Amino acid sequence: QVQPVESGGGSVQAGGSLRLSCAASRRTFSGYHMGWSRQAPGKERVFVAGITWSGLTTYYADSVKGRFTISRDNAKNTVYLQMNSLNPEDTAVYYCAAFQHWPSIDSPGGIWGQGTQVTVSS
Repeated sequence: QVQPVESGGGSVQAGGSLRLSCAASRRTFSGYHMGWSRQAPGKERVFVAGITWSGLTTYYADSVKGRFTISRDNAKNTVYLQMNSLNPEDTAVYYCAAFQHWPSIDSPGGIWGQGTQVTVSS
């Protein structure tokens, strides 16, 4: 399977917004749930948002509810993470993953991207 490729990371001031994109091959994208996890320096990776292959069900960690929105465009084999009202605690490397066992993004068989850095300054 081909790794998904994340883009859209960068540096932003607190209160700002970023939109992350994750492009995958059709083979990787079709029939897979998609999600985003993040890992801050010195901390474990945390599942922050996910969307089922149908797009009908989503998951958000409590820390991002109401601020982040995940969506997918199956025609483009792309999943998005719209991040609003960012704060310094959102600083992390954000990883995109395709996975088969909802809502377990860390279940065996997941296909992970290389990650994209998001830095939020106060």
